[in-house]
Amino acid sequence: MAKNTAYDANSISVLEGLEAVRKRPGMYIGSVSRKGLNHLIYEIVDNSVDEHLAGVCDTIWVTLEADGSCTVEDNGRGIPVGMHKKGVSAARIVFTTLHAGGKFDNAAYKTSGGLHGVGSSVVNALSTYMDVEISRDGAIHHDRYERGVPVLALENGLLPVIGKTKKTGTKINFLPDPEIFEKTRFKEDEVKSRLHETAYLNPKLTIIYEDKRGEETEHIVFHEEDGIVGFVKDLNKNLETIHDVVYFSGESEGIGVEVAFQYTNEFHENILGFCNNIYNAEGGTHITGFKTTFTTVINSYARELGILKEKDANFTGTDVRNGMTAVISIKHPDPRFEGQTKTKLDNQDAARITGKITSDEIQLYFDKNLDTLKAVISCAEKAAKIRKTEEKAKTNLLTKQKFSFDSNGKLANCESRDAAKCEIFIVEGDSAGGSAKMARNRMFQAIMPIRGKILNVEKASIDKVLANAEIKTMINAFGCGFSEGYGNDFDITKLRYDKIIIMADADVDGAHISTLLLTLFYRFMPELIFEGHVYIAMPPLYKAIPSRGEEEYLYDDDALAKYRKTHKGSFTLQRYKGLGEMDAEQLWETTLNPETRLLKKVEIEDAITASDVTAMLMGTDVPPRKAFIYKYAKDAEIDA
Repeated sequence: MAKNTAYDANSISVLEGLEAVRKRPGMYIGSVSRKGLNHLIYEIVDNSVDEHLAGVCDTIWVTLEADGSCTVEDNGRGIPVGMHKKGVSAARIVFTTLHAGGKFDNAAYKTSGGLHGVGSSVVNALSTYMDVEISRDGAIHHDRYERGVPVLALENGLLPVIGKTKKTGTKINFLPDPEIFEKTRFKEDEVKSRLHETAYLNPKLTIIYEDKRGEETEHIVFHEEDGIVGFVKDLNKNLETIHDVVYFSGESEGIGVEVAFQYTNEFHENILGFCNNIYNAEGGTHITGFKTTFTTVINSYARELGILKEKDANFTGTDVRNGMTAVISIKHPDPRFEGQTKTKLDNQDAARITGKITSDEIQLYFDKNLDTLKAVISCAEKAAKIRKTEEKAKTNLLTKQKFSFDSNGKLANCESRDAAKCEIFIVEGDSAGGSAKMARNRMFQAIMPIRGKILNVEKASIDKVLANAEIKTMINAFGCGFSEGYGNDFDITKLRYDKIIIMADADVDGAHISTLLLTLFYRFMPELIFEGHVYIAMPPLYKAIPSRGEEEYLYDDDALAKYRKTHKGSFTLQRYKGLGEMDAEQLWETTLNPETRLLKKVEIEDAITASDVTAMLMGTDVPPRKAFIYKYAKDAEIDA
């Protein structure tokens, strides 16, 4: 590909040094759990994608190596290796200094996902080692670091040259540091999903993925010529669609906007936002601009066509988006995000430009495709009718019975009213609930027993949901209300507990109960999951009692097998069939005590996974929901 010579040593700007990254890694990568671990790969890949956005890279190779390291290689220009004004190679500056890179000068990159310029240096600081090869100016330049510290001597301030080449590009191999991360094995499903997502957003880019950690190497080529149109088709692959995917794009004031959407017969919306190829899980101004404008346009058409009469109220935004699957991708030269992990876009001009392009382009499309327009309005009509009917039911149910959540006989509340310190356990069964009430720390731990399996809320009407005693008790206990497809009465700031912990037996019934609860949270209180308040408790399956030495709790069959191999001498094995078999002391030690328990935070990392989980949790097929819980259980992280 043609190379842009404007990207050289002088393009690298330095803002400050590499301080405190190892001490506070969560500030830079979100967490030290598996999510943060995978984020290391994404930081390096995003830098290569930026080269693609600059028009100088068409292939990226991502390899999970057999030794547990990861290699990311591209055929871009190669990181500048010339002498920087600091007196050393510009590449050395990039890997050892925070906020050093070519992203602060629009001459080198028009748009960039690696906005803050911390990616390469942070990955370096959090890795046992990082090995770098840069092909540029006819030579292969080499550098190596250990926990962020350079170990190779420079030659007159420049990187040593280890060979000649006609190619250009950057190759980075790094091994995550076990001193930093709870687990250091990359989770391949999430990595592949993120890479596939990146290919959809960049239809001219090819990403070659290999996983060499198994007996056989897994090899996948991600290349999606249809771009976000193919993305929407993939998201809807198992759903009944109403029309072909609608696509439009435009650019204004240096901001590029792409939108693809399609309606299905599902009664919920699935709108995914991206800025500079980064998935914005919490949305942002570009999503707001699209939603607001789209609602205005549909209401305008509905009145022109006589579907909405003069006396009729407008369709709400949720009416209009009922059944919509959409991908909104913008390219912004100077994006502002909330946090380094870029979960929410904050630029006001993104809302204005996205709205303007949506207004112009969607009207051009609908004027030529009246059948699609009528199908969309029909979805809004259906949603509005159901909304009005169920709003009445909701009002009647919520006003008929008011009760104190502290004294309803089910919730054993905690003494503290400091939400940041409080947690609530949703416990299956009266027996386990009784033990949990005895075992808990009354100061900050609340216990709410539930009887059996709660209502599957997905296909239930709102009146049935709110008539369910267990659900009503939870809504009152959490204190932040609830939202659903017809409005939003949910306020996360009123949440009374920082942690909501599902505590069910480690069996099929327990898994089903957990998935029903997750379905409830995902549909009616999704912010609980997205903002990290929902956890699954991991009670042990066994207790090993040796003839000599300390007793040990074992949480799965793998742990038992390992114990058998490593433990010398005889031991007695106690198997727990359910939480109700544990006395209060055992329950505290294994499941309630923050110092010793295992919790799994329910997290959704990327857009494709979010969509798949949505479909799985909201569907009627029970086995996949059970599999979801078991999968998360195997990946349990220690809650600090």
